[in-house]
Amino acid sequence: MRAALLGAAVALALTACQPTPKASHPPTAADVAEGAVATAPAAVAVAEAFLTPMTPADNIDSPASWRAPDGQLWLIATAKATDKLVVYDGQTGKHLRDVGSTGKALGQFDRPNGIAVTGDLVFIVERDNRRVQVLQLPDFKPLGVFASGDLRKPYGVWVNPAQNGYDVYVTDSYDDGEDAAGNDILPALERLNERVRRYHVTLGGSGVQATLVRSIGDTTPKGALRVVESIWGDPANDRLLVAEEDETYASEFKVYTLAGDFTGNTFGNGMFKAQAEGVMLRTCGDGGWWITTEQGKDRSVFHLFDRKTLAPVGAFHGSTVANTDGIWNSQQPSARFPQGALYAVHDDQGVVAFDWRDIAKALSLPQDCAL
Repeated sequence: MRAALLGAAVALALTACQPTPKASHPPTAADVAEGAVATAPAAVAVAEAFLTPMTPADNIDSPASWRAPDGQLWLIATAKATDKLVVYDGQTGKHLRDVGSTGKALGQFDRPNGIAVTGDLVFIVERDNRRVQVLQLPDFKPLGVFASGDLRKPYGVWVNPAQNGYDVYVTDSYDDGEDAAGNDILPALERLNERVRRYHVTLGGSGVQATLVRSIGDTTPKGALRVVESIWGDPANDRLLVAEEDETYASEFKVYTLAGDFTGNTFGNGMFKAQAEGVMLRTCGDGGWWITTEQGKDRSVFHLFDRKTLAPVGAFHGSTVANTDGIWNSQQPSARFPQGALYAVHDDQGVVAFDWRDIAKALSLPQDCAL
């Protein structure tokens, strides 16, 4: 994706499920107040469990997983160049089927990008259809679309089950056209107040109903969301994390509240040598870790931060995976991955899987945190 800055973190108490941060100079409360830059832990090697078939024509962007009632684990990825979903076996990486075609009708897509699975529902952000489509598993039955009257250039999505429905957050990286070199022109700060759209979505006999709750985006230099895609939340700690991907500005994660207010905090400042990208939360009791991505063209590095303090905990890389866009943390146990897995897109062509047990062992983290 695009660029990202990373500031320091908030200091709260670590829980019993969380190890001591491995950073050379983990940030303290004073560091956070002064905006100090944290030192990145050295990345260790973790071998991938599998790599799916490589399909360069698809331009794979983001993955998500779903466990069927019969126990089968599906890995579903968006293919933004061929306007479809690619479905793999989540334990082996074997290609199972493709879903969808190009178009505007239900069940069709135009540059599908962000994806999230909750329960038996799949939420797909379509950048060029400027909408979010909802499908129902296992048949990928289209239930409806929403947000087509609001979104301009949407990318990422996070879904939070709430209030007899779902709070759906969609990033919208609209621009002011292109310059002579073909680069997107960033809107002025005061026009970045709609970088995230929050909807409350319900499903019923009449399909998908969505209400725009709030348009989100701080317009101060520190809190503004310049170039956005990846987003994820933590209801237990009232946090919404958005990756800042403007490489001319910095690489960091901005910390907002779920209501949509900038907290004044960023984290990871100076730690990424390449663009900040995907972000997911791995829970462990009331603790856990934020898993973030440094999208190196030759090698992706995955940085883990403490769920509560946001202090750096460790970092790892694979033997193959590079140029990663979306990631997906699965805590659903399976025969192959009894403690879950981390899925990461590889170079726009496929998806790799990491066994959580291998990550935990390499970074000296607890292994038994599966849901």
